Amino acid sequence: MLSCAPSSLAATDMKDHYNVLFLCTGNSARSIMAEGLMNAKGEPRFRAYSAGSHPAGSVRPEALRQLEAAHIPTTGFRSKSWDEFAKPDAPKMDFVFTVCDNAANEVCPIWPGQPMTAHWGVADPAAVRGAEKEIERAYRDAFLTLERRISLFLCLPLATIDKLAIKKETDQIGHQ
Repeated sequence: MLSCAPSSLAATDMKDHYNVLFLCTGNSARSIMAEGLMNAKGEPRFRAYSAGSHPAGSVRPEALRQLEAAHIPTTGFRSKSWDEFAKPDAPKMDFVFTVCDNAANEVCPIWPGQPMTAHWGVADPAAVRGAEKEIERAYRDAFLTLERRISLFLCLPLATIDKLAIKKETDQIGHQ
């Protein structure tokens, strides 16, 4: 657990705004839900984005339903390539989280500014086959896992702990 005691190592730069990128292979479900959750829960301090290594081209309606059920706006979501965020004019990311195992194992672009990265693998609800209730449960479980991790991340005292401690905590959140 985090200690609130001052660190002997240099704390991160005091910032009032952080950009976060959530990555997955298809950018159609998990990373979309994470983007929506972070923007809703982290506003105004955090701005989230999502992308995929091989974008599916569309957002899963089941993912949008999870966001809607949580009263999170769903307009403007689209499945997009992570290449958009590696361009010189892209927003500079402070954190990049992979939410699927495939994207975590791929060679990622070089992100401008060398953001802190962590893997927060979540089971793929789009891979679930079966009755509608089973599919709905898979999306709900993925949503709740992402919500818990994002809530834990938002509790981190980013301005008062050193980068090594932040890295350790973000990695540990991926196992929650």
